[in-house]
Amino acid sequence: MSNQDHQKLTPTGCPISHGARKFDAFEGDYHVNPAEALKWAREQEPVFYSPRLGYWIVSRYDDVKAIFRDNILFSPCIALEKITPAPPEAMEVLKSYGYAMNRTLVNEDEPAHMERRRVLMDSFDPEELEKHQPAVRALTREYMDRFIEKGEADLVAEMFKEIPLMVALHFLGVPDEDSEKIRSFSVAHTVNTWGRPTPEEQIDVAHSVGKFWTVAVDIIKKMKENPEGEGWMYLTVRQHLKYPEIVTESYLNSMMMAILAAAHETTSNATSNMFRVLLGNKEKWKEICENPKLIPNAVEECLRFEGSVVAWRRQATRDTQIGDVKVPKDARLLMVTASANHDERHFENPDEIDLYRDNTTDHLTFGYGSHQCMGKNIGRMEMRIFLEEFVKRLPHMELKTDQKFEFLPNTSFRGASELWVTWDPDKNPEKADPEILTEHTHFKIGPPSKDELYRTVRVEEISSKTKDVIEITIASLNGKSLPNWTAGAHIDFIHGEFSRKYSLCGSSEAGDQYKIAVLKETEGRGGSLHFHEKLAVGDKVQIVGPKNHFKLDETAEKYMLIAGGIGITPIIAMADRLRELGKDYTVHYAGRSLSSMTFAKRLKEQHGDCLSFYSGEDGMRMQLSELTADLVQGQQVYACGPERLLHELKFLAENWPEGALHYEYFNSNVATLNAEEEHSFDAYLQDSELTIKVGANQTVLEALLAKGMDVPNDCKEGICGTCEIEVIEGDIDHRDQVLTSKERKQGDRMMTCCSRVKGQKITLAL
Repeated sequence: MSNQDHQKLTPTGCPISHGARKFDAFEGDYHVNPAEALKWAREQEPVFYSPRLGYWIVSRYDDVKAIFRDNILFSPCIALEKITPAPPEAMEVLKSYGYAMNRTLVNEDEPAHMERRRVLMDSFDPEELEKHQPAVRALTREYMDRFIEKGEADLVAEMFKEIPLMVALHFLGVPDEDSEKIRSFSVAHTVNTWGRPTPEEQIDVAHSVGKFWTVAVDIIKKMKENPEGEGWMYLTVRQHLKYPEIVTESYLNSMMMAILAAAHETTSNATSNMFRVLLGNKEKWKEICENPKLIPNAVEECLRFEGSVVAWRRQATRDTQIGDVKVPKDARLLMVTASANHDERHFENPDEIDLYRDNTTDHLTFGYGSHQCMGKNIGRMEMRIFLEEFVKRLPHMELKTDQKFEFLPNTSFRGASELWVTWDPDKNPEKADPEILTEHTHFKIGPPSKDELYRTVRVEEISSKTKDVIEITIASLNGKSLPNWTAGAHIDFIHGEFSRKYSLCGSSEAGDQYKIAVLKETEGRGGSLHFHEKLAVGDKVQIVGPKNHFKLDETAEKYMLIAGGIGITPIIAMADRLRELGKDYTVHYAGRSLSSMTFAKRLKEQHGDCLSFYSGEDGMRMQLSELTADLVQGQQVYACGPERLLHELKFLAENWPEGALHYEYFNSNVATLNAEEEHSFDAYLQDSELTIKVGANQTVLEALLAKGMDVPNDCKEGICGTCEIEVIEGDIDHRDQVLTSKERKQGDRMMTCCSRVKGQKITLAL
């Protein structure tokens, strides 16, 4: 068979599509915008073989994450392999420098990888990283002082190349006198490993890489002579002396070079990408300037939208299947994280910057599992401080017009080589208010807190719906549309010292307004009383969301909607949506009296032909067992109301088809942990190959977050289901209000914010 025939078939003998033959990882569309360049693949051919590159390209989120999860089936051994083989002349140059790059944490197989990682990762704990924040802020301010009055700057040259390197050197413990030698080498390392230099360029690159190696070896030699210094590489040297069979001599030299390139180049590029994206979206920049608490989520969203790590590599250790595509043993895989981060199957409106996106930390820019980037929280910390200082000191800064952004041609890393900005120095806020230089916001190390993703809106109208229920209409301050929402969604409503969750119950088509209904609870915690008595039209309030933990499955043929009291708020939104879709549904609504039943009039007008009221005052009771006796296969039941109503439905649902009942609680019954009544236990994270101790006074969620794990969470009360994690093994002490009794008996998932373990250990898929 001719070579041309080979180019038409994959290594498994399948035809190669036109898109796969055309794909070029170094030029064209991929070089300009890798996520957009692979949109066709995400839709049509999520795993394809590239004959030009000799790699299988993986483009969808679920497939990329699945590969990251299994580092036995998908070995990281090729992660640092030169993607463009070096000519013999370049290899001779490297040899002349004694270059002997070996395995590092990035490309090492098990069990060596986790043996080393476990003895070296304490310095990356959030508590340890907190110590570095003051130094990073001081550096940022010092560098900004150098150009604050110029009115023009290339931020890459002035700051973003310099500070991440200095922070990396400081963290590692590298002396200042060695820093100048290192500055130009990390780019050469990137080109050497992930680029496509010409044979002539490979010679120059080889010299730079060889010099980089020499400097790294010299630094390690000095550290070994005095191993008691401060910094992570000093710790690594001490661990080498303590565990020489785990942290080997060759590992020391290789890791010094690898981590300098990773810590410096990735954060530099990620920062320049972030500023380019935000300044290119002026409304987003303005929102951050007005509300700096959005900064942590803005950083995360920029890492998702255009992170500095475009792709990673793995090699299949046996014949296997990725999605529906068979790949052979030894297949080289290029997992394009930039494409996965724009997968509409996982991220809603993925090609838009959403500062309020509630799942943005799901991005794969840091990888996932046992090989997830150890330095992710250092990078986050730097980027947050950079962004805060700029929105405070140069909020009027703009991108310089007509500049062309240049990117280093390579498969895996992305960042503009220059980023020119302009501003009017006379408008620098510190001239009018020097006090801003003494202020800053402290951002907790780790993933962003969803509690701070609030929008400021205005109260448009307050109307009485019943004696004890008011309807509050809110609108955006600038007249622009609020985010779309779906039936079952809620917002956190914040005014004064009170924050409460309320379901959205107006028209989802009224994009400039939201409506919520608030029941006055005289025996409650004071929030509803405050909103009834203190809130006024025109007041500015904050909202978080919309979020939807009570989603309506719109694919069923028949529905039963059940509400008790104020539980009608999400149910009426569902009824509205089902009527719009032309679905078969009934609404059953119980309350103390007809006059106390919120939205009774609207329900009669819009849903009267399928509506039943149950007024206690009139001696009517909703007989749930009779009501649900004739459920048909596929019929869905949605319920919201008092705990006793939901408890009865959950009991009845044990005999229903699996997944027929959906419900939402108003309040949690989770009690504060009493350390004297609890016991500590171990949580083994199977994907990450780590064991974390959960104290008697800690939730599993708190222990995971304390170790810097990115765990989705929201209510922290066991009622929303956001923090659910798959359980591989262990006896769960369920304390949530999310899982049904059937689901609890299965023992394969838990809510980490409240549930615990009956024994001494639990194994989680994390």
